[in-house]
Amino acid sequence: MTISQNQHHEKRKASVGQNHDQSLIDRFGIWLSKRAIQSDLGDVSGSSLADFGCGFKAEIGMLFVDQVQELIVADLSLEPALKDISNVTTYSGYLPGSLAERKDESIDFILGNNILEHLFDAQSLLDECFRLLRPGGKLFANVPSWRGKYFLEASAFKFGLSPAAEMNDHKMYYDPRELWPLLVRAGFIPQQIKIKRHKFGLNTKAIAIKNVDES
Repeated sequence: MTISQNQHHEKRKASVGQNHDQSLIDRFGIWLSKRAIQSDLGDVSGSSLADFGCGFKAEIGMLFVDQVQELIVADLSLEPALKDISNVTTYSGYLPGSLAERKDESIDFILGNNILEHLFDAQSLLDECFRLLRPGGKLFANVPSWRGKYFLEASAFKFGLSPAAEMNDHKMYYDPRELWPLLVRAGFIPQQIKIKRHKFGLNTKAIAIKNVDES
């Protein structure tokens, strides 16, 4: 019997960081991501900022909680204490379906850090990001590259330095030529997309701004 994509996807029952402590490799990756995100987003004061696929504790999104008017966090499951923070809105469940009730054009910044590679249909999440961004809003997307695949799998499968389950959950790796067309299909125009390899070529990151309709 063939296992459908949805059946396979539903095998995942926990968010990153829910059932295990972050490894040294994980923490180093988070540290690098924090530096890149803070530099690329610019001033987020008073804005609405979302972290999709944020992990159980929403560690990166929480960096901005004291700067933003609203922090939106979304993942399969979230630490219950996040709901007690006055300016935090939580969405639990599979992405992008869990975001369906969110209003169009209601978010200024969206982080998609190491989430697209876990989805069979990354296009659907990028489409949802475009829908939710206000005109002029900015998406930050970060994914492991095909070069990164080799190092991530060696870390997990050969040396045991990071959870093998996370690598076994990967559906895709992305170089710029593979991520760029997904952003264009979502609605971002080429002029407003900046994409490149980073983290020593182990990751691909993109900054995409939703075009302001001046017609």
